[in-house]
Amino acid sequence: MKTTDRLGVNPDLSTHTIITREEITDVEFDWFAADEAGHVAQFLAAGEPTVPAAALASEELLEALHVWIDVRPETEEPNAPAGGFDEHLTPPQRRGAYVYDHIPGEVGLYRLVAAPRMPFTVADLPDYLQSYLAGLKLDVRFGAAKIWVDEGGGAGESAG
Repeated sequence: MKTTDRLGVNPDLSTHTIITREEITDVEFDWFAADEAGHVAQFLAAGEPTVPAAALASEELLEALHVWIDVRPETEEPNAPAGGFDEHLTPPQRRGAYVYDHIPGEVGLYRLVAAPRMPFTVADLPDYLQSYLAGLKLDVRFGAAKIWVDEGGGAGESAG
C-alpha cells in the first residue's frame, strides 16, 4: 500500500489541525473549492473570515493542495483580465486553477482575478485531495466575474 504521494505527503493523515476563524481574521488566508464542473479555484480571503467551514477542516490537507498546485508546471501565459496588480496573483492560473480575490468591505464576496484557458479538474488530484474538495464543492461555475460564499458552503454568482 502506498503511504505517500509524489510530494511525500501521507494521504492517510489520521489527525487534522482545524483552523479557526480567529486565526484567519485580518491575515491573508487562501482556500480552495471546486465548482459544478469539477474545476478548482484558489480564493484569497485577505483577512475576511467568511469562508466555508470545510475550508478550515484540515491545515494539513489545505497545505498539501497548495503544494500540489505550486509544483505543477506552468502551462499557459497569465490571464488576468484587469491586469496591473492582478498580474502577480496569476501563478495558480498559469497552472490550471481559477483565482478569486476577496472584495474589501464585502462579506463573503470575491472577484475573478485570473482564469485558466485549460483548467484542471478535481479528477486530476490524488484521491485524498479529491476527498478534501468533496466538501468544498460550490454550486457555481468558475469564470463568473463575482462569486459570494458563506460559512455553510453556500455560494452563488453575484450580479454587478
